[in-house]
Amino acid sequence: MTMSTITSTRNILDAVGKTPCVELHHVVPDGCARVFVKLEGLNPTGSYKDRMARSVIEEAERRGDLRPGMTVVEATGSSTGSSLAFVCAIKGYSFLVVSSDAFAEEKLKTMSAFGATVDIVHSPSGKITPELIPVMRDRAKELSQGEDYYYADQFNNPDVLVGYEGLGRELLEQIPEGIDAFCGAVGGAGMVMGVAKVLKENQPHCSVTVLEPASAPAITKGHGGLHSVEGIGIGFLPPILDKQLYDSALAVEESEARAMSRRLAKEEGILAGTSTGLNVVAGIELAKQLGPGKVVVTVACDTGLKYVRGNLYTAE
Repeated sequence: MTMSTITSTRNILDAVGKTPCVELHHVVPDGCARVFVKLEGLNPTGSYKDRMARSVIEEAERRGDLRPGMTVVEATGSSTGSSLAFVCAIKGYSFLVVSSDAFAEEKLKTMSAFGATVDIVHSPSGKITPELIPVMRDRAKELSQGEDYYYADQFNNPDVLVGYEGLGRELLEQIPEGIDAFCGAVGGAGMVMGVAKVLKENQPHCSVTVLEPASAPAITKGHGGLHSVEGIGIGFLPPILDKQLYDSALAVEESEARAMSRRLAKEEGILAGTSTGLNVVAGIELAKQLGPGKVVVTVACDTGLKYVRGNLYTAE
């Protein structure tokens, strides 16, 4: 009889990453490429943003830009806020986050639970608009003035790539037969660009597709719009988005993404949010195009437990 080895970690930061990658068997039609999903909801706060939060803080510490006693500031309504609050709590930094009531209440409460001070920007429509994120960013810049503050600035900070490159390296180990296509939704673009950099360097044949909501097609059509897919579709082209690292862009209907989120839960046992549904809709489209014998990979961005208070899993 063999016994499995259960590893321990120095602290919970070492539990970031090393998430499983699973193949979808029920939502992918016959005659398609195989589709794999990396389950990033199994990171400590339930999101792949834990990877970038750790690298943003630790790279700033390494350079001396972030020192004990300073306050970290960021504008975010998505999982970045929870992840930064989590890392700051462990390392002893105060965290001030500018967010909005357009985002899930669960996320706002999670930031507070980790000790963050949450500054709310009201969204009159209750949705993510092209104007909302810039207003939040301006507010964060205003609040971060002074030598005792460090502005994380996820949209312009290349340190986010360091954490996501680790995700790419894990994929190479988990799918040794090779990856023919990778796709991912774009918010700040750090995840897709970090993974794409690693995949392109090691498997140049791999095609990378960036994704966005069809109602906010900043990449595909040059303008933003209203949507409710948290964490993506920020209304402008993120500075980190590098055209040399992706091959195509695809806009996906939010209704299709939401329907896929419900199917993933009921048919694959994967409870994840709308951005994950969007990723899988696009992944299946790529799988149809590539056909049997090929491999498509995408990411389950976070856990669906962050959205159970809303109507994601109840609407039809």
